[in-house]
Amino acid sequence: MLLYWLLVSLMVLGVIGAVVPAIPGISLIVLAIVIWGAVNGFATVSLPLGIAIVVLLLSIGVDLLATYWGAKQAGASSWGVWGAMIGLTLGFLGLLPALPLGGPLLGIILGAFLGAMVGELLYQRDLQLAAKAALGVVVGSLVGNLIQGILALGVVIIFLVTTWPVTAS
Repeated sequence: MLLYWLLVSLMVLGVIGAVVPAIPGISLIVLAIVIWGAVNGFATVSLPLGIAIVVLLLSIGVDLLATYWGAKQAGASSWGVWGAMIGLTLGFLGLLPALPLGGPLLGIILGAFLGAMVGELLYQRDLQLAAKAALGVVVGSLVGNLIQGILALGVVIIFLVTTWPVTAS
């Protein structure tokens, strides 16, 4: 029973990680389900594991498509999208100027925004268009993270519904 609740806690961290880019998300949930299956037999988790793997693949696509959609809706070029990805990476790694509050999460959001701005300024040389494109990239990324969180929560609920009756008895 202790293992069950530890794995559920790991899954909750995975749901948080699906929304917060600094923490691995769906992969933690898949790992928890695999551990449960290894201990109790994979027949008990075949449905949640299958769904988790599909959601893992979908979440990668959702993240990319949401960021792309946000960028295109705001008129961003590929320069802005690449700048956002580079800025996001630099912000996550803490290579932006020291952020006293917010840490990696703020660094990711600020890094993506500034990276998209720089990319668009290099491409278009128009501050207003660059700011609009950068905002679109960040909003698209945040929407993608929200969708990933909902998908991750769905996988955890399916795991709980399918395994709780066996665990409770």
